[in-house]
Amino acid sequence: MTKLSGAVLLTAFVSLTAFTPSALKGVKLTKGRAFSIKAVASNNKLKVSTFKVDNESSKLTWAAKKATGDHNGEVKVSNGNFALENNALKGGSFDIDLNTITDADLTDQASNDKLVSTLKSETFFNTGKFPKANFVISSATKTTGNQYDVKGKLTIKGITNDVSFPATVTVTGKKLAATAKITIDRTKYDIKFRSKNFFENLGDKVIYDDFDLNVNLNAAAQ
Repeated sequence: MTKLSGAVLLTAFVSLTAFTPSALKGVKLTKGRAFSIKAVASNNKLKVSTFKVDNESSKLTWAAKKATGDHNGEVKVSNGNFALENNALKGGSFDIDLNTITDADLTDQASNDKLVSTLKSETFFNTGKFPKANFVISSATKTTGNQYDVKGKLTIKGITNDVSFPATVTVTGKKLAATAKITIDRTKYDIKFRSKNFFENLGDKVIYDDFDLNVNLNAAAQ
């Protein structure tokens, strides 16, 4: 064996035994007077973190319109989390406890109770059978700064549809705040009561199909 061949084998042996399997993913062969092995260092280490939603400090509000006015109120988040990679949003989900729905605009208690009871009934959310709604992020694309285009799956009454919306996600140390407005077509979830697209001659009794869910979620790193 020549000195050159011996040097090549020794270089290869030392190089191979010095690196772990993960490091060898970046191995390249370079050609010169002899072959040698060089490890390419990876600078793409991902920092993955999980944030758990704080149910108490988070807030969900809803707003719906009808021909003669509008209503608004609150509903509570019951569970949620976010997944980040290098402080960028990558995934997450949250549940909505529909049995906690309230109305904020009707000051007459009897009218308020009647509206809330109707919202919980089979006519609307049927909370006896479907007590929770759920949203799961499918993708989150950063547009600029802390702004994202979010796509996901929203499930209401056991029916799942795709939704998309802009969102703001701010990470400060171990705290995360997420805000968004999701516009939802209720008829896609079998809530068709007084929809002009399904009933005729409703006049001023029309309830518009779209309603807004304003999301303000606070979460802490786990």
